[in-house]
Amino acid sequence: MHESLISALRARLGAAQVLTDGDLSAWELDWRKRWRGKALAVLRPGSTDEVAAALQLAAAHGVSVVPQGGNTGLVGGGVPDASGTQLLLSTQRLNKLRAIDTANLTITVEAGCVLQSVQAAADEAGLLFPLSLAAEGSATIGGNLATNAGGTQVLRYGNARELCLGLEVVNARGEVWSGLTGLRKDNTGYDLRDLFVGSEGTLGIITAATLKLFPKPAASLTALASTGTLAQCQALLGLAQRRLGAGLTGFEVMNRFSLALVARHFAQLQQPLPAADWTVLLEYADADGEASARQRFESLLGDALEQGLIDDAAVAESLAQSAALWHLRESIPLAQSEEGLNVKHDIALPVSAIAEFCARTDAALAAAFPGIRLVNFGHLGDGNLHYNVQGPEGASAGEFLARHEHAINTLVFDAVSQYGGSFSAEHGIGALKRDELAQRKSPVALSMMRAIKQALDPQGLLNPGRVV
Repeated sequence: MHESLISALRARLGAAQVLTDGDLSAWELDWRKRWRGKALAVLRPGSTDEVAAALQLAAAHGVSVVPQGGNTGLVGGGVPDASGTQLLLSTQRLNKLRAIDTANLTITVEAGCVLQSVQAAADEAGLLFPLSLAAEGSATIGGNLATNAGGTQVLRYGNARELCLGLEVVNARGEVWSGLTGLRKDNTGYDLRDLFVGSEGTLGIITAATLKLFPKPAASLTALASTGTLAQCQALLGLAQRRLGAGLTGFEVMNRFSLALVARHFAQLQQPLPAADWTVLLEYADADGEASARQRFESLLGDALEQGLIDDAAVAESLAQSAALWHLRESIPLAQSEEGLNVKHDIALPVSAIAEFCARTDAALAAAFPGIRLVNFGHLGDGNLHYNVQGPEGASAGEFLARHEHAINTLVFDAVSQYGGSFSAEHGIGALKRDELAQRKSPVALSMMRAIKQALDPQGLLNPGRVV
């Protein structure tokens, strides 16, 4: 039925870059192994012009296209459906570093560049690209921008949106918008960049981006601190913000069970503090030298001990120790995966409401689903928690998920709404949360979003069934 389309794509992209046979699970199965689709073909274009050609051909044949970066998404937004009629367009061959402008503090890269490689390129130039997240070894810049990724340094540098100055995008008709400006100020009409950042491939396919760079800090310090309550974590955050100001680049919290999972599944990872109800990971970056930064950081922790905000603390003495502390935090999602399927939540709340929200929602979940285990961790500094629910010990994780996911989501998301929060902080909507968006977003907001989608993708061919 689609032979002429496949033939035309092979003629334009090269036969080796239009895959229809063999094991395509690397593209058809999502990272969480919850969504498995069947692609009409996997396309691997190597240039923006090839992406444009592929979309022109798809539009001419009325065939939908699902864009995919590193396939590390958590909401089912980057794999094809099971129909076998959708093209999967992988951006992984769009992996060139186009330019670094050290005077303008910008780097221009293609969408398939892996985040870690962008960090390394900035570092080699003596600068910093601060976006950092657990999947940085495989997540791509295009995917980071399409989902407006957050990560561990949002507190200081903002989400992916705040780190992006310009984009190159191919629209649903196969036209290329060249907006790779490196300008901090450009008031020339609607901000198209912000339209595509966070749109999850439903409005256009990002092929390149110009990103902000920053001077490297002269000193960077990391510490773990243990405490008994989330309210104490909040109080420590306030103290750290007052004492360290913009130098506070990271403030992560981990509950007892989240680190217990890491100990269970990654016993080789040393945990330097005794188990506590809550553990905080702080990072401080300073433009001054190491000695003054360490004195300020350790003074903060000493005062926190005196005030009873924390029970114990451990400060990294080297880059290796700092990396080891971060590795503990970043191993929590992997430990969850080893433990089995769970109900994942990526929620945002006002920081002032988090302790009360957790106390009430923890109790409500425990009453409704006896034996459940809460994996609560995340970016307290910017109000983003990964508030995940693991089934009872010994129960079938898959069965628990199938039976209770909807009811758990309803309980958690209703509570999030009551506290003025968001049910999607940094992972996006995808397929997983599309129905929640339809129920919880205002009718006016949904109407405007659908109008934008209709205007930019009237045939509904870009990542259909996602977001709206």
